[in-house]
Amino acid sequence: MDDDIENASLGVYQDRQRTFPDMRSKVNTPLIFRILMGINIRVLLVLLLFAFGVIFYIGASTSPIIVFVFSICIVSFCFSIYLTKWVLSKDEGPQEMAQISEAIRDGAEGFFRTQYSTISKMAILLAVVILCIYLFRSTTPQQESSGIGRSTTAYITVAAFLLGALCSGIAGYVGMWVSVRANVRVSSAARRSAREALQIAVRAGGFSAIVVVGMAVIGIAILYAAFHVWLDVGSPGSTKVTDLPLLLVGYGFGASFVALFAQLGGGIYTKAADVGADLVGKVEQGIPEDDPRNPAVIADLVGDNVGDCAARGADLFESIAAEIISAMILGGTMAERCKIEDPSGFILFPLVVHSFDLVISSIGILSIRRGTREAGVKSPIEDPMAILQRGYSVTIVLAVLTFGVSTRWLLHTEQAPSAWFNFALCGLVGIITAYIFVWITKYYTDYKHEPVRSLALSSSTGHGTNIIAGVSLGLESTALPVLVISVSIVSAFWLGRTSGLVDEAGNPTGGLFGTAVATMGMLSTAAYVLTMDMFGPIADNAGGIVEMSQQPESVREITDLLDAVGNTTKATTKGFAIGSAALASFLLFSAYMDEVAAFAHEPFKQVDIAIPEVFIGGLLGSMLIFLFSAWACSAVGRTAQEVVKEVRRQFIERPGIMDYTEKPEYGRCVAIVASASLREMIKPGALAIISPMAVGFLFRILGHYTAQPLLGAKVVAAMLMFATVSGILMALFLNTAGGAWDNAKKYIETGVLGGKGSDCHKAAVTGDTVGDPFKDTAGPSLHVLIKMLATITLVMAPIFL
Repeated sequence: MDDDIENASLGVYQDRQRTFPDMRSKVNTPLIFRILMGINIRVLLVLLLFAFGVIFYIGASTSPIIVFVFSICIVSFCFSIYLTKWVLSKDEGPQEMAQISEAIRDGAEGFFRTQYSTISKMAILLAVVILCIYLFRSTTPQQESSGIGRSTTAYITVAAFLLGALCSGIAGYVGMWVSVRANVRVSSAARRSAREALQIAVRAGGFSAIVVVGMAVIGIAILYAAFHVWLDVGSPGSTKVTDLPLLLVGYGFGASFVALFAQLGGGIYTKAADVGADLVGKVEQGIPEDDPRNPAVIADLVGDNVGDCAARGADLFESIAAEIISAMILGGTMAERCKIEDPSGFILFPLVVHSFDLVISSIGILSIRRGTREAGVKSPIEDPMAILQRGYSVTIVLAVLTFGVSTRWLLHTEQAPSAWFNFALCGLVGIITAYIFVWITKYYTDYKHEPVRSLALSSSTGHGTNIIAGVSLGLESTALPVLVISVSIVSAFWLGRTSGLVDEAGNPTGGLFGTAVATMGMLSTAAYVLTMDMFGPIADNAGGIVEMSQQPESVREITDLLDAVGNTTKATTKGFAIGSAALASFLLFSAYMDEVAAFAHEPFKQVDIAIPEVFIGGLLGSMLIFLFSAWACSAVGRTAQEVVKEVRRQFIERPGIMDYTEKPEYGRCVAIVASASLREMIKPGALAIISPMAVGFLFRILGHYTAQPLLGAKVVAAMLMFATVSGILMALFLNTAGGAWDNAKKYIETGVLGGKGSDCHKAAVTGDTVGDPFKDTAGPSLHVLIKMLATITLVMAPIFL
């Protein structure tokens, strides 16, 4: 801390130069980026050209489809560089804005460095465990026939796991890197125009989204192509191309592992700071949100970046990676059963869909412009949600067209000439599902609609009625999404089943792949949806910077409007992620059953929950969801208590804070939430990783003594099944209730029901603080947990047998 801040001389705070603490104690840029920045630019260009040459050579040796994917990804990365240069070319506004942004940036980068250092150590430890398991496990008949030994499989899986973890970490860093630089530019633009501020926030979010999706696609494509060349796929006696996707499972597990801990640590950080700041600042002291007198305000703004940007980037990266790998596995399995001559189209189809996603989402991002006539800050402001919805509609229309082209190109086969059309309809089911999910979440969380307005009205009768109304709204909000998921799974399954693809015995085999295609359709606009998600915390940070730098009320009105829309877009993205998690987990569950059958050398088609041990596995799966959620929420509560005590201490010991004659110790709150969040994320994360392995291994031993050789695998399957069902419902409840509580507060802050500072507003703030750990810690962590359970059971299947 600067001496000026620690020992502020008495004087009128507003009239003095507004300076803010430097949180930086060391260089916070990750090592890999420091190394790259230290290389001479010409040498770096030569290295990049050489790397691109090697990548394209490997791709050309594999399939023209891989070359197409590489080309689209590289062009998309160039587009993301354009977006970065465009955003960074905007001004940072007055000096006080830049100083606040610098404090936020340094705090966020410092926490990210410490957090990911901890995660990397745990990832290396888990990689050693995976290596040991694979070195002593049995091999499948397919691996024996292709000559892939235990050691080769072990090193491939560990390498894929570490690469997935690394790419997930980079995705998180990219999400945070842009948000901590765009926030001040959005604040500055809000002094001129709401539309300009919106455009900067969207393009900043677009940069992160394009990089995250592009990295997920090109990472899997490079691994696939490298394994294809290394294992000499296609030559006599070598690995079959349909077996390659199973070697990529480690990549998805690595991505899930990092995403879970990033979401837990970031969620605990951001919500503990937010709850502490709101309870003391708003409720007890009656000061506005993001007021510079609040000692926890910098920690709150830092939390938006590490929790909502870095963690969400890793989360969406993991979602896309898991969906692509599961669809590739099912495509290869179906192609082998149907004896399709060239199965590469069915295997590589997910990569092409997401390559087109990069293109159409880029068009959707560019469709949001400043307009021909600038609106001044006092002019009527067009609804930002309507503008974002128009961009989403453009992306949806293009997704339908490109999905049809992709299915005709890659899924057309002479064995069933019309199958591609059925699969195109499956994709359409997924796209419609995504749109409906976004609409449902928007209905329950946007204050333009009745549910949130009723929740706000319940605040007029006290804190208790606000809590009751919020809980009931969250419980109700689970119904429509479950019905939509159910209809989409059944529709896609039967469209795939009636596609005409049959195995040697004449049995239809396209059902599961149809569900996989629907999942791809749902995620075919993932880059644009992630753009809308990243828009939220950037707008939130911009509002905080405007409030702390004491800008005119008209500027704050613009950022408040953007912030409220951002709350809705974050909630819709979470609903979107839950829906895709449900479908992806269903696919990974099917892949797990196939993997168990391959290792056990006997069919494994169904799980009978009438068997007592199997039913117990299901109960343990449901229990895991509730226990994990409880530990995540209690971690936020304990950390928030520390923040509340610290903020109260500063208000008591420094009474001049309230009249601007003394400055708060912002760094104290930052240090508290940083250390506590790193400590608190370990327990729920360890529970998620250890539980399925421990349960499977214990019941494997029990099965050995009771002559039930597949008991361990069956119990884990039941655990996964029940955890998925319970987790989806719990995540829907937590995310929607939390988002509704937040926007009910925002609705009252627009001036209705007494406005800011009223008793109604204080009750709404209480509801918001209850919902904070729901929507930004436990809820988002749950849908990551669901997919990680599916990938960990797939990777660890041998220890259950």
